[in-house]
Amino acid sequence: MARIVVLGAGFAGLWAAIGAARKRDEIGAGRDIEICLIDRNAYHNIRVRNYEVDLSEVAIPLSKLLDPVGVSHGIGEVEAIDPVRREISLVTSSGDEKLVYDRLVLALGSEVMRPDTPGLAEHAFDVDSYAAALRLEDHLARLGRSAPSQGYSTVVVVGAGFTGIEVAAEMPDRLARAGLGGSPRVILVDPNPAVGASIGAAARPVIETALAALDVEMRLGVRVVSVESAGIRLSSGEFIPAQTVIWCAGMRASPLAASFPDARDRLGRLLVDPFMRVSNVGGVFAAGDVASSVVDGLHPTVMSCQFARPMGRFAGHNVVADLTGLPMLSLRIDWYVTVLDLGGWGALYTEGWDRDVRSTGAAAKATKEIINRKRIYPPLTGNKDDLFAAAAPTVQAPPPTYGAWSH
Repeated sequence: MARIVVLGAGFAGLWAAIGAARKRDEIGAGRDIEICLIDRNAYHNIRVRNYEVDLSEVAIPLSKLLDPVGVSHGIGEVEAIDPVRREISLVTSSGDEKLVYDRLVLALGSEVMRPDTPGLAEHAFDVDSYAAALRLEDHLARLGRSAPSQGYSTVVVVGAGFTGIEVAAEMPDRLARAGLGGSPRVILVDPNPAVGASIGAAARPVIETALAALDVEMRLGVRVVSVESAGIRLSSGEFIPAQTVIWCAGMRASPLAASFPDARDRLGRLLVDPFMRVSNVGGVFAAGDVASSVVDGLHPTVMSCQFARPMGRFAGHNVVADLTGLPMLSLRIDWYVTVLDLGGWGALYTEGWDRDVRSTGAAAKATKEIINRKRIYPPLTGNKDDLFAAAAPTVQAPPPTYGAWSH
């Protein structure tokens, strides 16, 4: 029996596994092809919601999603991949193990960059994973139960990109939920001279307006010198007393992408063709944040579930097609949007690679909530047909908009 291994249960990995099962079922190869997914966790994390106030629905058991479609799944930490031997080295609860494959889908995603800043590892929080988000939530709850002390209601968010802005904008509501009264402060720190430097000039005034309305303070054009138990020290010489520092300063592809000799981009992502194949490496596909593919003839994918989900579906379809000698499908996506959550102020919706603003405030927030709470979720019915329908190798239409924005 041939074996397909999917590494990672994020947006790309989950849909690669279900998409592969769909194609296997379509061609009647259930007895000939085994599909196995490996992840360090037993759940699928709706990772883009880790910044939110309520984390109760952001982890879905893999058994609920994979058992109905006949995909086996195991918990393990991937230590190494040998593409020559087609062998994966894992650390599991039983110890070191080896897993061989006939085809591999690498979907190990990305991780927040953690430089060697003094005190960062010991004192900073992040929302990079569900476990990290729970750790932050527990920390805020403990602060809410404690007696007021210097910096106990001050939160410093490092990184004014997409994730950092969403974390900072949501933080006033999170502090209120945790019972941190008094005069809470939220401070956003970034080395760039402007907030949201990568989000576009047209969007920036909207972001600045929203953050000002939420009383989020800015420290721009400065770097973090150290993170300490009592606060954070900046290159400007300022020391901000704070018991909560949240690190959101950039992302990089899984270091395991370096297992392959092929070219990688500046984020460490493997370059893949429109079929999601890693070139010059036999039997390996890659999808999601660990891969970069030019999807419209000009623009490479960005690290987001908007691209990870279709990349996964096409990778899953194609890995079975490749294994069985059938035609593969190329992925093309002709639209691009961003929907940035701005907490109690609302949201920001842009269209196109130039990020033209299309809606803001409550209208954009309605779109964001549909995306975060419905659109990116797999079917939870436990029904094989529902899961297979959702895994079809197609590209969804853009999300709906509920209002327009005028200059």
